[in-house]
Amino acid sequence: MSIARRSFSAADGVAGAAPEPLRRLLATNRPLVMGILNVTPDSFSDGGRYDEPERALAHARRMVEDGADILDIGAESTRPYEGMTPVTLEEEMARLEPVLPAAVALGVPVSIDTIKPTVGAWALDNGASILNDVWGLQREPDMARLAAERGVPIVIMHNRETVDPKIDIVADITAFFSRSLDIAAKAGIARDAIVLDPGIGFGKTPEQSMQAIARLDAFKGFGLPILVGASRKRFINTVVATAPDQRLPGSLAAHLVAVENGAAIVRAHDVAETVQALRVHAAIRSAR
Repeated sequence: MSIARRSFSAADGVAGAAPEPLRRLLATNRPLVMGILNVTPDSFSDGGRYDEPERALAHARRMVEDGADILDIGAESTRPYEGMTPVTLEEEMARLEPVLPAAVALGVPVSIDTIKPTVGAWALDNGASILNDVWGLQREPDMARLAAERGVPIVIMHNRETVDPKIDIVADITAFFSRSLDIAAKAGIARDAIVLDPGIGFGKTPEQSMQAIARLDAFKGFGLPILVGASRKRFINTVVATAPDQRLPGSLAAHLVAVENGAAIVRAHDVAETVQALRVHAAIRSAR
């Protein structure tokens, strides 16, 4: 479907959450937890588990009860490894329609994880308040225009078409962010509406994913909030051989290191455990 001539102004629909909900959350000066809701049959960790609307909504409700600050909903697998199956616009919308508006009603900001601007616009019309672009505005030009015209926060994630173990991944991420921020500025996206995500696992070797977390402070110079999504990622398996649903301890370790290194948001499958780990971490630090 072509959207080249479509206007994404707030007059199209709800669209109007602006960056305020995220700004208020970030002002609490504690790490935020973004709960993952994949309404897909093929996501690398939980594909097929929540592709029925009733189960998806029950899981969303549970994550909110467990302390999720944000819900991130995706209906097309953007798994960072091989095997994802692209879906049509119609199929992605069919998966979202019975879930996203009801998830919005749970009362926390909802992020839409999509690479399709048309899907993003529909989600904003139906109450979502954050865009999450795994190609960092460098795949679909209309994504930047959508974010600018709606005035909503956008997560800019680093990605690569291919894995190259020879490169300095931190330098590559830094250059990617610079290009994305230039695109954002030219489109008119407010600087304080942007969150940066180094894209753990995406276009990276396991070692490069760990380097990105270990050297997260290299991205502080952008002066923007950083999101890290290390939950159940494959690099954990290279340290301790485990299936994706057995990687909770490794996920918690990675997210605690990320927070120590400056992450403002962590994106997690296991919300209750992540919230507890972050609270204990904060309590111990404050006891100093």
